[in-house]
Amino acid sequence: MLHIKPILSSLMRSKSAPILLLLQIILSVAIVANASFIINERLSLMQRESGYAEDQILTFNVYNFDPAIDNMKQNQVDQQILRSLPNVIDASYSNMLPLSDSGWMDRYVDSPDEDAAKSTPGFAFYLGNEHLLNVMGAKLIAGRNFTADEINTSLDDSGMLALVSQPLAKAFWGDESPLGKTVYQGEQAVTIIGVVDKLQGAWVDHENFEYSVIQNIDFGGSSSNKSYMVRALPEHISGLEEVIRKALHAENPNRVVENFQTLTSIKNLTYSNHRLMATVLSIMVVLLLLITALGLTGMVMFNIQRRTKQIGTRRALGANKRDIIQYFMVENYLICIVGGVIGGMLALVLGQQLMSLYSLPMVPVIYPIVSVIGLLVVTTLAVIVPATKAANISPAMATRSV
Repeated sequence: MLHIKPILSSLMRSKSAPILLLLQIILSVAIVANASFIINERLSLMQRESGYAEDQILTFNVYNFDPAIDNMKQNQVDQQILRSLPNVIDASYSNMLPLSDSGWMDRYVDSPDEDAAKSTPGFAFYLGNEHLLNVMGAKLIAGRNFTADEINTSLDDSGMLALVSQPLAKAFWGDESPLGKTVYQGEQAVTIIGVVDKLQGAWVDHENFEYSVIQNIDFGGSSSNKSYMVRALPEHISGLEEVIRKALHAENPNRVVENFQTLTSIKNLTYSNHRLMATVLSIMVVLLLLITALGLTGMVMFNIQRRTKQIGTRRALGANKRDIIQYFMVENYLICIVGGVIGGMLALVLGQQLMSLYSLPMVPVIYPIVSVIGLLVVTTLAVIVPATKAANISPAMATRSV
């Protein structure tokens, strides 16, 4: 027997504390469900496989100030120096750094006829030579890489070739192979010769983050300032900075070599806001559950003191300890379930508002459900101890204390 009717009558006689606890549970479910969803979403974003050999890539910038320098030639010389260094697997110029939250973006069309052309989705636009794919550690799953004699040095050159990421190929060509397709960049024709398994872009929150292209242009000779990427085994990365700086200064001391970063550190910095948000929300969820547990415990202890005579009378009339514990458990389960149902609906409404205001996905129904189940567990843990103490009150002690 759950004694629902007397429990409801008892709650209705003293409404203030149950109503306050009910409101607390409603807010807890609404906030915990949405916070848990956002935490899971942030963690999923951070755990995406990038496709790069993240712990093997070191990047840095070179600034040449001498106006007499032939930038085209200097770019080739610098890359040869980098590739000849001990422990370096490969090196390449790159116009942008993966996962850095900054870079180039473009799109192709599938016809030179502007009126009939269909545009690809926007993609991260990497420019590099035949070494860049190996430096990135990206996996070519169809077609081939560039060869040395196919590398251009300007966006206006002819003979443009491209490697596309598999997600971009599927988004635009579906199950059809993109190999051999000709696309257009303005009036420039570009032939697709390879498909890369994963090749993420620079903007981790962008909807086209998985869409990327490498085009056969070594753009390092176009400017006196340039960025290079060097690949080495993780145990050699830390010692490479000084070796690279000495080697480049030995060839030309009138320049600045700085801003050394590993791709791992770039990724960690880019995702720092996501990590901070997940941490803050996790702390908030724990605090909310703790406050709710304390509220439940406090209410049970208050009711025990208020109903000591009632407990003693029930024990004198034959109620055993289990009945007393069950009474308080059912009373708080009722409040938790009612609050959980209302809080679950509020969580979905709140999720809709977040979706419209901050472009977040809708909160799946499973999150409010799991939040209510979690609160039922918290309720059990918070109520069982004081309810057991109430059950241990003897009828004589209970009636004498009033």
